[in-house]
Amino acid sequence: MNIESAGSFAGEQDGLDRLWTPHRMAYVGGQNKPQDSTAGQCPFCAIPMGPDEDGLIVARGKHAYVVLNLYPYNSGHLMVVPFEHVSLYSQINADVLTEIGFLTQHAMRALDHAMHPAGFNIGMNQGEAGGAGITAHLHQHVVPRWVGDSNFFPIVGKVKALPALLSDTRAQLAAAWEATRQLG
Repeated sequence: MNIESAGSFAGEQDGLDRLWTPHRMAYVGGQNKPQDSTAGQCPFCAIPMGPDEDGLIVARGKHAYVVLNLYPYNSGHLMVVPFEHVSLYSQINADVLTEIGFLTQHAMRALDHAMHPAGFNIGMNQGEAGGAGITAHLHQHVVPRWVGDSNFFPIVGKVKALPALLSDTRAQLAAAWEATRQLG
């Protein structure tokens, strides 16, 4: 059965192509969100317990790690996450704060080396009202940006088209991390 003959069963044909991204339903439905605010329920506490490749970790520091966002805004969207289970920026000590800053700088260098973005968005969403997807564990976003990288997909279709698999992007950025280590 094609769309033209499907009639009301599949909807009226409108001439638009569809881009289906069923993997996003895990995010929309909150599948990976902690049920409570404890470290035992937190994906950011669980990620560093496994292999870097499985957790999409690009680099580790003493107090924090750098990981690809499982639901990225753009290709190369990284997060700098403290190992300590804290929810607010005001709760971290000076050593963690300093390392998050250095890891953010290094993330920018690695992204620049590997992907050549034209700019970056860097920030933290604090609490549910502040837009944090996972409110229980602090994380800072480092999002590479290119001129014209936003189009109608996220606005109209609520979908983002990414040109590479996350595992491939992780490998590319981990190599760039090592290549740019001497610059930091």
